[in-house]
Amino acid sequence: MDFSRILIIKPSSLGDIVHALPTVAALRRRFPSARITWLVKREWAAVLEGNPHLDAVLALDLLPKDWPAAWRAVRAGRFDTVLDLQGLLRSALLGWISGAPVRIGFANGREGSPWFYTERVPVPSLSMHAVDRYLITAKYLGADPGEVEPSDFPLPHDAQAEARIEVLLAAAGVQAGATLVAINPSARWDTKRWLSESFATVGDRLQQNGAARVVLIGGRDERHVGKQVMRAMRTAPIDLMGQTTLKELIALLRRARLLVTNDSGPMHLAAAVGTPVIALFGPTDPARTGPYGVGHTVLRSGVPCSPCFSRCCTNAIELECLTSIRPENVIEAAMHLLEQPLNVQNSLPLLFRSYE
Repeated sequence: MDFSRILIIKPSSLGDIVHALPTVAALRRRFPSARITWLVKREWAAVLEGNPHLDAVLALDLLPKDWPAAWRAVRAGRFDTVLDLQGLLRSALLGWISGAPVRIGFANGREGSPWFYTERVPVPSLSMHAVDRYLITAKYLGADPGEVEPSDFPLPHDAQAEARIEVLLAAAGVQAGATLVAINPSARWDTKRWLSESFATVGDRLQQNGAARVVLIGGRDERHVGKQVMRAMRTAPIDLMGQTTLKELIALLRRARLLVTNDSGPMHLAAAVGTPVIALFGPTDPARTGPYGVGHTVLRSGVPCSPCFSRCCTNAIELECLTSIRPENVIEAAMHLLEQPLNVQNSLPLLFRSYE
């Protein structure tokens, strides 16, 4: 089979797109002359801008009214191979509609998606990290991913975005070279959110002892969570929630010395650009979706119901999996990372700590 026109289908979400980047890098090494296209939701297309392993980005809107245009777009690509990394009914349908004679997806894909594949790739373990799971498809096509390198996560460098971040920080009184800690208090699920008051305690302690300036990050629709944190703080953080584009957020995370966060898309962006992460995990499993690579710390509770993968907590003590993690635990981990030289900080192993 001539793999000359390859379509990667991975429309969302932000973290999943970041996880799939090494798969495309591995495919490029295996097929240096192939034309590789990535189908992505328009809202996340900026993550793929300038990716050296891609020839094209097919940025689409995928609401029901947009499907006729999406069908025409995938048909026009005349692809010979489709890799469906989303593993859902609509992504499998897009691959089928493309007319590609080879359509590859996971054997355990959801919503009946495997019915639309010509080849099904088995997943040996449900507990493997998403980065490694996506790489299985590249291996299936003969690629040798080897050791995943930081260069396999080529997020965009945008001079205008970097300049904009420096302007925002300067307006907040942050001097060049000052230590900056980003805090992301939100997440898509309510059950993945550590208490706003706990984030506030961490932010206050870091600013009161002079360890760092704290900047709150998040989307425009998450500003209500940021306001809860700010109301609970005694010191004033830099509030950039809802004020950055995706490329500006990437630039800010590169500028930060550390990110304290729930399980979220910004967590994966930070890990991809090499910024150390302190991640708070409750209902989800860090073995599957934790920050990838070295230099990060994952804090989780030891309660037996975690991970439950549920958006609704049914435990007798609501959100015990997160409330068992105390602000002092996070402050201790943050100070440990901030006290390390940068060259040491980025080479520390991934640490898991449980609190009961």
